[in-house]
Amino acid sequence: MNIIARIHTDFPTKFGIPRQSGLIDALEGLIVFEPAYRNPDALRGLEGFSHIWLIWQFSQAVREDWSPTVRPPRLGGNTRMGVFATRSPFRPNPIGLSCVRLSRIELHGEYGPVLYVRGADLMDGTPIYDIKPYLPQADCHPDATGGFAGETALYALEVDFPPALMSRLPESRREAARLMLAQDPRPGYKRRDERPFGVAFAGFDIRFTVHDGVLRVHDVVRLAKEDRP
Repeated sequence: MNIIARIHTDFPTKFGIPRQSGLIDALEGLIVFEPAYRNPDALRGLEGFSHIWLIWQFSQAVREDWSPTVRPPRLGGNTRMGVFATRSPFRPNPIGLSCVRLSRIELHGEYGPVLYVRGADLMDGTPIYDIKPYLPQADCHPDATGGFAGETALYALEVDFPPALMSRLPESRREAARLMLAQDPRPGYKRRDERPFGVAFAGFDIRFTVHDGVLRVHDVVRLAKEDRP
């Protein structure tokens, strides 16, 4: 398969990325097509859809072998489930599927048509194989059940983010940062770990601890600026 595009997000590493797409609408990403696919005609009609499917590669999880069972982080990292009953990146084929909201399409002088999306759960630079429109009449199933994943769907932390530290982030990123932290970036098996953690987000290192269900931000440090579209 050919890589048709790459997505640019505020997550330079996988730590802190929402565990599913659509959980944090405030997170904005942009999809830049590879030179061979920058023909605006390929997107004709896409502007009429509110959401799209992204088919992408777990580029940081490519490996030769595979295991029939994995340990979902939300179950504490100790319980094994069948790989096909999870969305683990460690699969026979490292392919991911995400549904994101299409905010707008802009024609960029250098990069051609660029898609602005919200709610993505992808790392910066993730390769995309395909884009398909989301069809509510076919893709939405209100009566669907969530299996063991539904047991932790409502888990969230209270976030204590002092205004003086919050002000170090660009205003357009503040709400997304708060919601991202509320999802608890730590792996499930570190839920009781009260040591300091740091998550790279939007060019900053956000340092925090968690105690008694409250995530407290202690520092926000600017990282080296990276060039991006």
